[in-house]
Amino acid sequence: MPSPPPSPRSTTWRTPPCSPSRRRRPDSRSPALRPTGGHFDVAALTALQAPAAQAAAGTASAAASVDAIDTPGLLPPLARQIDELRGMLDTARTATDALNRATALMPDILGASGPRNYLVVFQNNAEWRSLGGIIGAMAMIHTENGEMSLTAQGSSSDFTRYRDSVVPLSDEITAIMGQKPGVYIQNPTQIPDFAVGAPIAQEMWQRHTGVRVDGVISLDPVTLSYVLAATGPITLPTGDVLTSDNAVALLLNGVYERYSVPAEQDAFFKAAAAIVFQTLAKGSVDPAKLVEALARAGAENRVLVWSADPAEQAVLDGTTLQGGLPVTDATTTGFGVYVNDGTGSKMDFYTHLGVGVGWCTDTEGSPDAALTVTVRSDAPADAASLPSYITGGGGFGVRAGITRTVAYLYLPAGSEVVFSTSDGPSSAPGFGSGTNEGRPVLTWTTDLPPGGSATARIRVRTPQTEGLTARVTPVIPANAETISASCSSAG
Repeated sequence: MPSPPPSPRSTTWRTPPCSPSRRRRPDSRSPALRPTGGHFDVAALTALQAPAAQAAAGTASAAASVDAIDTPGLLPPLARQIDELRGMLDTARTATDALNRATALMPDILGASGPRNYLVVFQNNAEWRSLGGIIGAMAMIHTENGEMSLTAQGSSSDFTRYRDSVVPLSDEITAIMGQKPGVYIQNPTQIPDFAVGAPIAQEMWQRHTGVRVDGVISLDPVTLSYVLAATGPITLPTGDVLTSDNAVALLLNGVYERYSVPAEQDAFFKAAAAIVFQTLAKGSVDPAKLVEALARAGAENRVLVWSADPAEQAVLDGTTLQGGLPVTDATTTGFGVYVNDGTGSKMDFYTHLGVGVGWCTDTEGSPDAALTVTVRSDAPADAASLPSYITGGGGFGVRAGITRTVAYLYLPAGSEVVFSTSDGPSSAPGFGSGTNEGRPVLTWTTDLPPGGSATARIRVRTPQTEGLTARVTPVIPANAETISASCSSAG
């Protein structure tokens, strides 16, 4: 009897939020943290820069010293204490580093050295794109001397389809995705690198409004649900009460069930965005809870920031706010799993994404890394009868009720594919292939009926490292699943 395939030794792909119990809560009375009438005290923020830098340097030094301790040579009780201290210092290092970068950027972002304009785009997780969802709604925020104002709003329906990409796309990107990221306002986030996609949104906004923004910020309704835990319920002009519990379902599904006309949907989204901004600008929020909400969203790659100023963009290097490609180096091996709707619909409200990664060891002891991805439709059996704006109505060649997903599977730089297999319904069996920034990329397409599922299994030969990660499209939390990776090509 043949021996069973080896099992992977790790399966974690999602980063858990930091525990608030280990974080000192900021003073909610601080003028630097609480705006008053839409105004931040930029002088107070500037004064935080030096102590924030000192705290970050000190914590990093302490963490490095503890990391250098050889725990295998210690008695078990002492080794456990060192490991616990290491974990605490890692958490503190992340927090103080984030504070240091924030205090370095915030005064200028708030217009301390001159007026600024920022485009805020809202990704819709009901219609997947690599970085979250289509850009459905957007707003322009003007800042000057700490004052914030909402000066313009827009919807994807306001924009034209451009004949050619508004900014040059690399041959690698077009070979995988075509020109779509650069010709539709919905699609800049199809590119899984925000530093590449954000300038596309910047250029489209300028062509549409005549204003060239200084940066682009991306949020999603899940982030808003976290923020609502800090603001408390907000009553909309429609009479709806937006809460942390109902925001995702209302904004990603309920609106489309209620309003069949896109203009009415757009009006609802604009009204919701405006009143949430007004609530935050007035300071009607607990700053400590707001920091925790944004930290959680940032850890889940739901908050992305790009600055047109190269010096400011460099401050974001190495953070989740950049929305960069997965990294493979001497300590970490990184996969990327980026999913995109191919139906022209909002069916991804019902679609679940499972990802697992793990190390495998074959009979010769050579290390391989395994990636397993599942896509499953939880749409109702009568999904074809849902409003056409949810199903897509067959407008893109996909029958109503079917959910088409196009996944870009980024493999570790320098890796060699041992095998790649898939099962489940698909309009394009097997995998397409390409490369992006030194990373092999497999393209996988599935067509799921209600209750249907499909699985991809990939195993690659690559040097083993301490860390094994997967950067994954941030979907609705209830639809994100951690699964076990399979070292075998069979299910």
